[in-house]
Amino acid sequence: MNVRLDKWLWAARFYKTRKLATEAVQGGHVHIIEQSKRIRVKPSRLLRVGDMLVITKGLYKFTVEVVSLSDKRGSASIAQQLYAETADSIAQREMISLQRKAQNVMAPKHRPDKRERAKIIRFKNKFAE
Repeated sequence: MNVRLDKWLWAARFYKTRKLATEAVQGGHVHIIEQSKRIRVKPSRLLRVGDMLVITKGLYKFTVEVVSLSDKRGSASIAQQLYAETADSIAQREMISLQRKAQNVMAPKHRPDKRERAKIIRFKNKFAE
């Protein structure tokens, strides 16, 4: 059975629509690893079991091996059976997630109101003189 790359990405639930999967592949966000080289491919590329893919979605990179082929979108549990993510990929994504959570702890929870803005302005003016 041969399956196009964009159909497989959609069936494996990496993208909500096939059009988004096609645009991601055309945009260079999906690569196939062959002989330890990342190769940019077209959406019509036929996948085989055992192919290694690097999928970039925002800050996260998924390195997955194609375990099974499907051109039909099923439930999330079925979609997870189509690929196996490498341990390095999982660890890297968890590390990025922890870093983002640490950055959010430092961010203010809300915008300052009128009184808080006045305090900030007074504080800044103390050091400006």
